[in-house]
Amino acid sequence: MRTAILISGRGSNMNALIEAARTPGYAAEIAFVLADNPDAGGLAIARAEGIDARAVDRKAHATRAAFEAGLQARLEAARIELICLAGFMRVLSPDFVAAWEGRILNIHPSLLPDLKGLHTHERALAEGRREHGCTVHFVSAELDAGPILLQARVPVLPGDTPESLAARVLTEEHTIYSQALDRVARELKDGGPAIRAGRSF
Repeated sequence: MRTAILISGRGSNMNALIEAARTPGYAAEIAFVLADNPDAGGLAIARAEGIDARAVDRKAHATRAAFEAGLQARLEAARIELICLAGFMRVLSPDFVAAWEGRILNIHPSLLPDLKGLHTHERALAEGRREHGCTVHFVSAELDAGPILLQARVPVLPGDTPESLAARVLTEEHTIYSQALDRVARELKDGGPAIRAGRSF
């Protein structure tokens, strides 16, 4: 399945997905990287890996609808079948999400449905949580609320800082995101009704 990764910066999970897709038998091909600004560091990284990487500059578009139309045109031109968000810092409209229902994934640094939104590591520590983690989910119109595909848990250790906790979670993100993408791509290739219905594994 031809897959695009959408980024805003370096795309911290992008490299893990690219590496996983090189595995023999992996069901997704990372065919395209698309950024919302031309200065995103991940563009150069992707190009160095031989992947077509382009930008649709959000600042160059007067409205979100115009920006998303630019994204859609690029994705269609690249014949993309699946999308992975990797540090893509734009909230997508319900119309865009509906057009890609069951075919757009995100990785979130918490055990959803807990700790939606930003600053999850700081919030986990402030709340005294003993466990934290990450979630791969389908993207829905509601932020961080789509059907859950995979989760990984990590302990919150004494003396943890947001940075140390984030690093531990990121290691798990790299693992479960690549696993989830392979599963979704495999089921889509096989015509799996669970994926078409947007239902989790």
